[in-house]
Amino acid sequence: MLRSHRRPWLAGSLTAVLAAVAAGACRDTAVPPAAQPTRQRVYVSNETAGTVAVIDPATGAVEAAIPVGQRPRGLKVSRDGTTLYVALSGSPIAPPGVDESTLPPADRSADGIAVVDLATRKIIRTIHSGQDPEAFDLSPDEKWLYVSNEETAEMSVVDLQAGAVVKRVPVGEEPEGVTVSPDGRVVYVTCEGDHTVRAIDTATFAPLGSVVVGQRPRSIAVMPDGKTLFVADENSASVSVVDATTRTVTGTIALPMADAASMPPRPMGAVLSPDAKLLFVSNGRAQSVSVIDVATRRLIRTLSEIGQRPWGIGIDAGGTTLFTANGPSGDVSIVNVASGAVERRVSLLGSPWGIAVAPAP
Repeated sequence: MLRSHRRPWLAGSLTAVLAAVAAGACRDTAVPPAAQPTRQRVYVSNETAGTVAVIDPATGAVEAAIPVGQRPRGLKVSRDGTTLYVALSGSPIAPPGVDESTLPPADRSADGIAVVDLATRKIIRTIHSGQDPEAFDLSPDEKWLYVSNEETAEMSVVDLQAGAVVKRVPVGEEPEGVTVSPDGRVVYVTCEGDHTVRAIDTATFAPLGSVVVGQRPRSIAVMPDGKTLFVADENSASVSVVDATTRTVTGTIALPMADAASMPPRPMGAVLSPDAKLLFVSNGRAQSVSVIDVATRRLIRTLSEIGQRPWGIGIDAGGTTLFTANGPSGDVSIVNVASGAVERRVSLLGSPWGIAVAPAP
């Protein structure tokens, strides 16, 4: 019917519109070009080499090894990807069970937080941060650093603009992992020695409470809404689920020993997928990574043969690739999340400790 009743004016209008589109006149209907994926870099602290390695995750190439100072461990990158912060320590490395009287004296002048300009890959300054800093977190506004000082059982509050410690907050024994809530109002510190997580008000620095979790808690992953914490408990082979509002443990996720493993899991680092649907936990001497479904609070998979004692762990922005720092083997594993396979091992020598994944500057 349309063919027998075609209207000349309609045909002419359609021809004009098509011509306008072809000429680029109808810009509102144009399809925008596909967004280019953001280039990323993986930063790895190398505890015995005194450097931070810069890795291109797409190729596995080591682009640089930035000298930063003594015993670099915890590290963070600013949100714009331009500045790297690295915890440095003058305390000698002390393996578990070592007689500390046999160790060399500590060099307290080496303690601090190195600030690195990632465009030039050079240290801008080193900030005093309290004794033996190991891990830390940035406030959401990036004005403050909250630093664990294991040997003094404190958390130091560092004013980044002033470059100085402005407050020392007593916490539990052997503080290690430090995580700030998404709204910046609370900072959480894992305390290995007394098996607790301490919550501290960032406005007053008053203690808000203490939660007893599993044995030797190492790190914390916090949900984007700030309501739930996942705590990696090394010596309990578990992850404690903590309600951040009531500061109570609401569940425990057991991480059983895999059939092919020679040791049970020793949960160390923890990272959420970008959509916060999965939690990945590095298992230290078990040489594996546990994959936990956040909604059901269940272990759904164990990625085996990841590397020797994976500790630091990170994930790319697309949630497709994991990175683990494997100290004893001196390398970094690049792991395909979908297949669970190690796609590449990047040799760094030394002892890789921490991982930070960020946009390339």
